[in-house]
Amino acid sequence: MDKYVINGGNKLSGKIRIESAKNSVLPIIAGSILTNQQVVIKNCPKIKDVYAMLEILSYLGGKWTFEQGDLILNNASLNRYDIPKELASPVRSSVFMLGALLCRFKKAKIHQPGGCNIGKRPIDLHILALEDLGVKTECLGEQIICSAKEIKTNNIYLNYPSVGTTENIILCSVLSKGKTQIFNAAKEPEIVDLMKFLNSMGAKIYGAGTSTILIDGVENLSGTEFTPMFDRIECGTFMLATAITGGEIELSNCNAKNISLLTNKLCNNTCKITINNDIIYIKSGGKPKGFSFATNPYPQFPTDLQAQTMSLLCVSEGVSTITENVFENRFNHVNELVKMGADISVKGKTAIVKGVKRLNGKTVTATDLRGGASLVLAGLNAEGQTTVENVYYIERGYSDFDKKLRSLGADIIKQG
Repeated sequence: MDKYVINGGNKLSGKIRIESAKNSVLPIIAGSILTNQQVVIKNCPKIKDVYAMLEILSYLGGKWTFEQGDLILNNASLNRYDIPKELASPVRSSVFMLGALLCRFKKAKIHQPGGCNIGKRPIDLHILALEDLGVKTECLGEQIICSAKEIKTNNIYLNYPSVGTTENIILCSVLSKGKTQIFNAAKEPEIVDLMKFLNSMGAKIYGAGTSTILIDGVENLSGTEFTPMFDRIECGTFMLATAITGGEIELSNCNAKNISLLTNKLCNNTCKITINNDIIYIKSGGKPKGFSFATNPYPQFPTDLQAQTMSLLCVSEGVSTITENVFENRFNHVNELVKMGADISVKGKTAIVKGVKRLNGKTVTATDLRGGASLVLAGLNAEGQTTVENVYYIERGYSDFDKKLRSLGADIIKQG
């Protein structure tokens, strides 16, 4: 099992370019099956979740290759609409194939998707929305079987602004006859990116980024070349790594607007941050100060940065509180941080963090993607050596994480 070995105490310094967003690329890969023409995803990150989606595409009959960092997709020969358990279980994003396969074949069979163990993430909302579009669904154990004579148009009201459900409705409806509206839609920037991608293929989707989205069905979609948005979570992770090590780095290929809440927190937390077009420059200004926040759907503080921010607060002055409103099991990293000397107590969905002077190097285990990243950040600060085991989870969402940190001066190596 691969692990990272980190000798803490080095300040980060240098420049890196942020990758395209994992949470944008994955539904875009699913959307590529809606055309028989070639699709090129520019600057596609080579992360484990991307390869998991590409394994599914290969099984379905699609073809793909990487050329100089770009992902070339051709799904003209797609001839299956079922996704077996061994392909669906490793990755949550397999659920995006459901809407896309229904749109293309009017049939789909998938197993319950997998991914990180961060709480209950049922796909009930997906199923209810698809049924509103005229899809018949049947659940046989972990298998979900869906079919439709045609995808109907409808007004769909979501009880919760689910990102995945919003994206699945879009993927399922884009080739329907007529107009479909989504009310209480999720507003994440990655949904806007999916809209831009599909519209570049000839779709007519309006209102992404707001609570009401309109999909005006078209007869067919063409191929396209598309550059996804930057990964705001990777950007935030490196900003927090800079703050926790007392360093200074320059991040390019960014959009500060989409990460403004974290930027504001760090600006009020002794960091100096300047923004110039797509470049964010951050310099730590000394001992960080504690602050409090609550996670919620966009545009509020992202749950995907909660764990990494907690690592910073562990070594910040004063008492901080974190309220996790999105996933009930997203405090799995707390026990590992406590092993390193953090002072954290959890009451329900709130964690109370009392800052300590410095963490201590220990052997800890990643149990999910973002929690694993938080342990790496803690190791960068810690006195002595930290070993982070089970880094498979981290590499699901971060490309060359150890290499990028090493290029910034971190003492980190990967061992098999």
